Amino acid sequence: MKCVISEQLKQRLPSGKFGVIRYHHIEVSDSPQMLRGRLELFQESLYIELQEKSIADIPEMVEWRRTFKQIGTDPSRYRPSSESLYRRIQKKSFIPPIHSAADINNFFSLYYKIPLGIYDLDRINGTVTLTIGTEQDEYIALNGRTVNFANKLVSKEERGPFGSPIVDSERTAVTRETKNALQIVYFLPSTPEETAKRQLQAIQTMFVQIHGGEADAQLFI
Repeated sequence: MKCVISEQLKQRLPSGKFGVIRYHHIEVSDSPQMLRGRLELFQESLYIELQEKSIADIPEMVEWRRTFKQIGTDPSRYRPSSESLYRRIQKKSFIPPIHSAADINNFFSLYYKIPLGIYDLDRINGTVTLTIGTEQDEYIALNGRTVNFANKLVSKEERGPFGSPIVDSERTAVTRETKNALQIVYFLPSTPEETAKRQLQAIQTMFVQIHGGEADAQLFI
């Protein structure tokens, strides 16, 4: 499976950085206690921190909102998924365990303050293109709503759009039956290349430790 960044996205977001990890022969299940415990404790510490700090003052949230505006997206109407997670925690609506793949995504999204997406690779056909969507690009999201991706960052394959740093699609969602997966990491544009590589490696390492299988990663800058 090939992954490319569209020229339109490169022009609109020249400093954009994206990580892509492909996993093969994995086993998705309930998260081990280590991951569940880390996710719970981290949310509790964030909740305490967010009682005295505005989300609007967190530099990473500010940068992703600025990035959305640069792409053409209204960040007050369509928030980066990382910001949505932080807003849930601020209201003490903690994110419950889902399954091991989703839980890793949520943990690293909270830890690095960036959006991540995880998809069933066997439900993706052809080349994956990260681009800026059009009026024709829409899908039923994980929240059950139909979302249109005009002027929004979106990932597409030959059957249409399937992922975004806002919310992902039902069609390519990872389940406990998933054996091969694709993970997309939406780094902050200001992240140094070496830092992005280290973060990508950390995500890959934990994912394989928990799910087994093999992985290969690629950083687009």
